[in-house]
Amino acid sequence: MIEASAAGGRQQPPPLKIRCTSSDCANDLHCFLSTKKLRAANQAGRCRSCGADLIDWARVQRRDVRDVAFTFASLRRELVRHHFWHVMIDQKAVNYARRKGRQKLAVATRKRLATSIGKERPYNDGHQTPLEGSGNPICYSQHATATCCRRCVEEWHGIPLGRALTDEELDYLAELAMRYLEERIALSEDGERIPPVPRGSR
Repeated sequence: MIEASAAGGRQQPPPLKIRCTSSDCANDLHCFLSTKKLRAANQAGRCRSCGADLIDWARVQRRDVRDVAFTFASLRRELVRHHFWHVMIDQKAVNYARRKGRQKLAVATRKRLATSIGKERPYNDGHQTPLEGSGNPICYSQHATATCCRRCVEEWHGIPLGRALTDEELDYLAELAMRYLEERIALSEDGERIPPVPRGSR
């Protein structure tokens, strides 16, 4: 387990300028967000930068929670996901998660996903999930697990745009997000008393 926070009042490094379309193919970190050209050539799912065909999409898009280790390994091959699997989570977000504990955080995660990506046409889709430094650990988990917007949900999890997510789909995506949080942050079952972060620190 990684305690992904700034310890002892250390300042978090400034956020990297990473976008959903960023790639670093030389280091095997790609971008699988399809382009019109790739779709027209029937090559959706390949890296948009180098054309590498690396993901077993049929397996990932089965959405089998028993195969989550494979899904997470696949997600980490995309630069933006890899970034959120390794970035330091801001202290306010860590404290929020630890105060809630596993049970309440699971409820909050399911609720946030239903609100941010669950509807047929989510508000401000593509921009509804803040990046690091938001103070909300669920946002980190959404970017890491491709549950941040409906385009990413479609690309990675095979759930089409233009309709509301089913309860079963939301349950699966929330489970992915929670497993990320459990891997990144040491959580108790019922939450802890955590002092507030001093003003001016992250």
